[in-house]
Amino acid sequence: MKPELQDLLNLLDLEPIEVNIFRGVSPKEGWQRVYGGQVLGQALVAASRTVEDENRSAHSLHGYFLRPGDTTIPILYEVDRIRDGKSFTTRRVIATQRGKAIFSMAVSFQVHEEGLEHQFPMPEIKPPEQCPSQAELAERFKDDIPEQFLDRAKRPQPIEMRFVEPVNEFNPEKMPPYQHTWIRVVDTMPDDIRLNQCLLAYASDMTLIDTAARPHGISWGNENFQVASLDHAMWFHKPFKTDDWLLYAQDSPFSGGARGLSRGAFYDTKGNLVASVAQEGLMRLHEKT
Repeated sequence: MKPELQDLLNLLDLEPIEVNIFRGVSPKEGWQRVYGGQVLGQALVAASRTVEDENRSAHSLHGYFLRPGDTTIPILYEVDRIRDGKSFTTRRVIATQRGKAIFSMAVSFQVHEEGLEHQFPMPEIKPPEQCPSQAELAERFKDDIPEQFLDRAKRPQPIEMRFVEPVNEFNPEKMPPYQHTWIRVVDTMPDDIRLNQCLLAYASDMTLIDTAARPHGISWGNENFQVASLDHAMWFHKPFKTDDWLLYAQDSPFSGGARGLSRGAFYDTKGNLVASVAQEGLMRLHEKT
């Protein structure tokens, strides 16, 4: 397995400390706070490891980011086994650092069942082979990328992304409030449904709030722009593999009150809607100093 993907799987492989308590760490990449998708993925791992019935996988999660996470110290995840029913299992997860909650999440698991089906069709957009990668965009926009971000932009990543409507994050133009991104992990994954769900939860936070900033011609690369995830909801509809291309169709119907709302839908290459996402994020533009 490629080392960058193995590093991500190791990041999600929490250490059991006590019954219902797990410990996670953060990568040492110099970020000031813990990436939200990391906490989402690790919390889902913690919840999943308290569900003994392997025929149950997550169908929804609802999380709130309460405080910025510190990348220099471990995160403790405590799971409350709220209910184990005939069809559904409910868990609550609290992530803490220095005795204070930084994240809370409710997760519901369901026995695999058949039922009535319908879905919105997959958007008709360019295939991933015709879309630029992160490395190609880094080369295209290299004159605008600050030196401290240039190495990371060219470093191999565990999740490959290709952008249908690419944007220069350090010199953005105003664009419509939507984007389509193809994603997949860079090596073969096992068929473990729960592990693939945890990886998709991790990836779902990577570009979502950026969609709400597009109409304003601003991005996280602007030092006067304060942006952070506030809450995150996710629904898993069908099994999927994260080593296959998934289309992440995102839009932002509203921003205001220093917040932006974004929605996302994941489709596999056969056109199946496999997961849906919604997130509200902090979007605060400070005056230049």
